[in-house]
Amino acid sequence: MTDSASPSTPRAHGAALGPSLATQLRHTAHCVRSVEQGHSLSDVLPKVAGELRPGVQALTFHVLRHLGMARALVDQLVQRKPDAAVHSLLCSALSLMLEDNEAGSSSGLHYAAHTVVNQAVDAARHDRSTARQAAFVNACLRRFLRERPALLEAALRQPVARWNHPTWWIERLRRDHPEHWQAILVANNQPGPMALRVNRRRVERADYRQALQAMGVASAPVGDDGLVLDAPQPVERLPGFAQGHVSVQDAAAQMAASLLLENRSWGPADRVLDACAAPGGKTAHVLERANVALLALDVDARRCERIDDTLKRLGLSAEVRCADTAQPATWWDGQAFDAILLDAPCTASGIVRRHPDVRWLRRASDVDQLVKVQRDLLEALWPLLKPGGRLLYATCSVFRAEGADQVQAFLERHTNAVHRPSPGHLLPGSAASVGEFNDNPLGGHDGFFYTRIDKVAP
Repeated sequence: MTDSASPSTPRAHGAALGPSLATQLRHTAHCVRSVEQGHSLSDVLPKVAGELRPGVQALTFHVLRHLGMARALVDQLVQRKPDAAVHSLLCSALSLMLEDNEAGSSSGLHYAAHTVVNQAVDAARHDRSTARQAAFVNACLRRFLRERPALLEAALRQPVARWNHPTWWIERLRRDHPEHWQAILVANNQPGPMALRVNRRRVERADYRQALQAMGVASAPVGDDGLVLDAPQPVERLPGFAQGHVSVQDAAAQMAASLLLENRSWGPADRVLDACAAPGGKTAHVLERANVALLALDVDARRCERIDDTLKRLGLSAEVRCADTAQPATWWDGQAFDAILLDAPCTASGIVRRHPDVRWLRRASDVDQLVKVQRDLLEALWPLLKPGGRLLYATCSVFRAEGADQVQAFLERHTNAVHRPSPGHLLPGSAASVGEFNDNPLGGHDGFFYTRIDKVAP
């Protein structure tokens, strides 16, 4: 999912300007309700009709970035919580009625408040699950218009409404990053920029940047191979995308290949393992940078197909295998690896800008469960690394339990493990513009964690 789509303009009566806001609100409310029931947007959005999907995606992202405030407002507007369908429609409409200074972010979505009320009531009338509550929806939204200042003031006293994150998430960030927790939360509610990775086997970055400029798309270099676009673009509009000239990949994720391969010459005899490889972006980047023998693993067969598709489009080759990384006895041939990339399963707390549903899907107990998974993967893979080899541990998380604390515990357990200079915790957006985490001068990348660990002779 990306933020490259924008919602269709509400059509005038009798005009054919695409789906009405009422139609989009109806589908948006369904998506929001699905997230609240525990379903990922990655599974929900593909089920929306193609002509509706761009607008519904943009609206749903907006609502999820303001869901804490919307819920708090609904609680004040009703005496008892309405059924799920009405609740999600009210939350969706109220989110669109917030001004940028009230919402804590700017998404580029601006509708007149009375337009939203009318379209939300129309959406309620045309959905079987809410049709009988259309008058109730109308009354709630019009009361918000009348009592807006007092309702907002009361809602802002609640941390969940102010920051639009669950309480446990806010508290963990305050502990983990006492100087930057507020900036992280603010960054999480902003859309992330679109970043590209230029395939250096097919085209030079400078040449590709010129190709973008020729079609009126401005960009700025980032990292070794990246370009950050001034405005998101559909991938089909990117020159040479189908021919493998470029991939969409966040600037933080693009750091993996450089950190894994730096300060060493690599060749076909070098064995590299990408242990949790799907959908294949980091796998491909390693192969774009070095001609190595690479094994890419993932436990999900469908996700392995995505790795194959990615490599085929880019003109790259690797051995892709569906296997449980934590069970080497089922897939390892006994030959040690020169390098291992472990982009471990995690809470995804660093990529909330691009996946705003994550904060509402995760539970506090998930952190401890995922920390155990990460620890088990580290323990399973460490014996597979040659002495003198290197392991790059990565997560798209800003929680210390999944990053710095995890690595510190690993180093204490293994005397033959040496920590090398590494970025550590990268914070999203402009959250790290000052202080010890001054790692994001462009303010563009997602939250990530990287540590390289080298294996020495015991």
